[in-house]
Amino acid sequence: MDQSQIIRDFLQEELELFDIYLRESIKNDNPRISGIIDYVFKANGKRLRPMLVLLTAKACGQIIPETYHGAVTVELLHTATLVHDDVIDKSDMRRGKSSVNAVFDNTRAVLVGDYLLSTALAESVKTKDFNIVRIMSELGRSLAEGELVQYSLAEEILINEASYFEVIDKKTASLLRASVTIGAITGGAPPQTISKFGRLGGILGICFQIRDDIFDYYKIDVGKPTGNDIREGKVTLPLIYALKNAPKSLSDEVLRVIHSRDYSEENIELVLDFAKEYQGVEYAYKKIRELLDEAEGIISELSIEDHLKDLLRILLIYLNNREY
Repeated sequence: MDQSQIIRDFLQEELELFDIYLRESIKNDNPRISGIIDYVFKANGKRLRPMLVLLTAKACGQIIPETYHGAVTVELLHTATLVHDDVIDKSDMRRGKSSVNAVFDNTRAVLVGDYLLSTALAESVKTKDFNIVRIMSELGRSLAEGELVQYSLAEEILINEASYFEVIDKKTASLLRASVTIGAITGGAPPQTISKFGRLGGILGICFQIRDDIFDYYKIDVGKPTGNDIREGKVTLPLIYALKNAPKSLSDEVLRVIHSRDYSEENIELVLDFAKEYQGVEYAYKKIRELLDEAEGIISELSIEDHLKDLLRILLIYLNNREY
């Protein structure tokens, strides 16, 4: 069984109520708009971020209406970034179906993404908590900064582990960190506990992204072709490590491919094999294990019920073992 399903089962009633809040937030009487929005939400994702909000709030003591508004806020913001990302990446597929831009064109995709962003901010106001509004405002900026930095790094072909972690912290970890922080705030946790949950969320986000980057090196159906990151000029952790630690002559050969942007199937295979042969993927897994060990330490220190700690640990297992 998918470990995340255990958490979904535990939060079944709360997630059903979340869906009601979500549908209410995006309801629009104009059929031209509602048709696009319905398409966006037709293929439900795993609801990882709302689950984090709800599970954290429950662990901290309570789920209140403001918790649902917070969960809707992060889900809307996340969905908006996916819609915009597909436009930026010129992607025709999302979660196994045609992307919004492929069906409705880029203009409508950008505008519906903007609509979802605006709706997310409106939902954050319904939490009646200035800190949550601030978190979401800063999050929106962080996500955009991460995308801009990643785009610049790909253009300039800068290969640097510190820059890689800066990007994934802004692009992925920031959203999961915000999710658990909002859950802790609405759950009534004290500042120290909120801070611990925030660090935990950041770790989960970084692990999630590293795992996603590892998928690029194997022929697994994850909704994107193998080697897609490299084709887009994104040099992720496995390749960064291999380039730093392989014999210089081999690293130079791979760098020539990257700098020439000659991404033929043969060259893509060369780069993927190089990263695997020189322990790049192994190093990425090692980083995940180190971060998950830190996360386990944080969970052990939390003053919450043991069964809730176990659910958080299940999340760690899921992020370490997920196959897509």
